[in-house]
Amino acid sequence: MTHEHGAPEPSHAPGTIAVTAGRPARVQGGPVNPPVVLSSTYVSRGVPGDELLYARNGTETWEPFEAALATLEGGRHGLVLASGMAAMAAAIGDLAPGAVVVVPRHAYQVTLGFLDDRARRHGVEVRRVDVADTEATVAALDGADLLVAESPTNPMLEVADLRAVLTAARERGVRSIVDNTFATPLGQRPLALGADVVVHSVTKYLAGHSDVVLGAVVTDDDAIAAEIRAYRTMHGAIAGPMEVFLALRGLRTLHLRVERAATNAAELARRLTAHPAVAEVRHPSLPTDPGHERAAAQMTHFGAVLGLRPHGGPDAADAVVAAVRLWVPATSLGGVESTLERRRRFATESATVPEDLLRLSVGVEDVEDLWADLERALAGRTAHA
Repeated sequence: MTHEHGAPEPSHAPGTIAVTAGRPARVQGGPVNPPVVLSSTYVSRGVPGDELLYARNGTETWEPFEAALATLEGGRHGLVLASGMAAMAAAIGDLAPGAVVVVPRHAYQVTLGFLDDRARRHGVEVRRVDVADTEATVAALDGADLLVAESPTNPMLEVADLRAVLTAARERGVRSIVDNTFATPLGQRPLALGADVVVHSVTKYLAGHSDVVLGAVVTDDDAIAAEIRAYRTMHGAIAGPMEVFLALRGLRTLHLRVERAATNAAELARRLTAHPAVAEVRHPSLPTDPGHERAAAQMTHFGAVLGLRPHGGPDAADAVVAAVRLWVPATSLGGVESTLERRRRFATESATVPEDLLRLSVGVEDVEDLWADLERALAGRTAHA
């Protein structure tokens, strides 16, 4: 494909890359944003080659976003797909019967469900590990074929020593995938730490406005990129042009949104630790958090997702969700709005996730307004009390 995009300098900061990557070539009278092309097919008179042919194979509307995300992650190949799980499924690929997969015991529930389905239907062995326990995770890699990692994990916020775990996987010939949705490429770049593939739910922070469902894969490996591109084409897990356009527009403000949300999250975590209605708070910014030192060494920000357990068990957690008025009771995360939910309301959530755990996705609102709403809910009062 021949569409040209802006090329940031390697020395540019990630925020600058988010704004500048994937731009059209600078020509007099040309647009500063890539256009949305609404076409399912393209003129093709000869033998198909590298030119555009059919939108399931590729479109010029995908290319700017793919180029921008790949640059942010420090990879050479970016591929956008229909959803985060489409991206994860494509990255995992076709596992042979008897293949061994290592995965965190706490991870996105649909990823775990996908692997459990492979285990039931195809005889795949799934080894669930505490990914914060480096020694146990490395031991589980012996004889494995694939590592699917998250750090911080969803929803428990455990932090893996990614460099150590990914290095061990590479030494054993184990392909590695890191879901980087929580951290974003502004928080960590797993390819630089040794990952073979990075996966994103673009729905979350990258697009950032809770208005699209998309996924993406980034890799530096030509062969893996070819595999995933073929999987996307054959399985039809393709993205619509308008969704990708919106995701690229969202990407332009990624650094602003993530910086504000992470700052808000750290301040709320600090205040929550001293609240009498709170039994436990998880956020890597807290010096008392088990993942703090590792996250401080490995990440450039601590993320905007909190784990909160109020005193009183699941009933108390549900009461908090019912009482908030500014926070939005909703699943998903990474939008500009702050959301919260009790994760074990889903029967498919990991059984070792506490029943009373609230996952808070902190947005970009004024932190004092967020605190006032949350504090009132924790005190058992509604906005109209």
